[in-house]
Amino acid sequence: MIGLEWAPLIGALIGTVVGFTGVGGGALMAPILLLGFGLELTAVVATDLLFAAVTKLASSTVHNKNKLIDWQVSKRMWLGSIPASLLTLSLVSYGIIESNSEWIIKLLGGLIFMSGISILFGSKLQLFQRTQRIQAPDQFKKMQAPTTTLSGALLGTLVTLTSIGAGALGAVILRSLYPLRMNTQKLVATDTIHAIPVSLIAGAGYLLLGHVNIEILILMLSGSIPGAIFSSNIIKKVSPHIIKKGLALALIAASLKMMSE
Repeated sequence: MIGLEWAPLIGALIGTVVGFTGVGGGALMAPILLLGFGLELTAVVATDLLFAAVTKLASSTVHNKNKLIDWQVSKRMWLGSIPASLLTLSLVSYGIIESNSEWIIKLLGGLIFMSGISILFGSKLQLFQRTQRIQAPDQFKKMQAPTTTLSGALLGTLVTLTSIGAGALGAVILRSLYPLRMNTQKLVATDTIHAIPVSLIAGAGYLLLGHVNIEILILMLSGSIPGAIFSSNIIKKVSPHIIKKGLALALIAASLKMMSE
């Protein structure tokens, strides 16, 4: 097990990754909380959600200042993700969905694995979708808005159940549906801002249910907030590709470890 004295440093590292890539607030934190700090699954999801919300809020203030956020796309995703998050949280609070079930752990591991794979191959998917967008522009644009909202609903459900998906899987959706307008910086910024209300709503719900580990959350945030602000400020000057590849491999390894437990 990891000692609490390491929590601020771990938080700083994750915050830095989130600022550079928009990924890691959920997918990287979850295995650390579960395998490293030994929290039970519900506490992992609950603590992870609030950690991601606050860390990404710190990062997004910088992205907004630099005018990197695509607000139209964010709003389309929120139309699906926020209602889906509220509905899923209601089902959990009434016990209709058991948040500490074995299948949630498997889903968590599977989503982390998918997150790692999506980081590795996301750029290739974007190139393919760019071709489709250019060849059939009218048809492509017609399906963008409704598909974005439906994809947001799927993300809202997954994030509320597992704390995973808003970053890496959200980026895949944005790359696929907006292959021309999403450059690297805009992708990170828009992906990051979308995750905030979804994670905050779900995290606040779990907090009211008494599942958040406040001590670990505060210690991790003490490192992640400055880390996220720092990396967000220099994102235009640094290529995140090496960081993304390392993150992808770490997520794949962590997911395999989780699914083998």
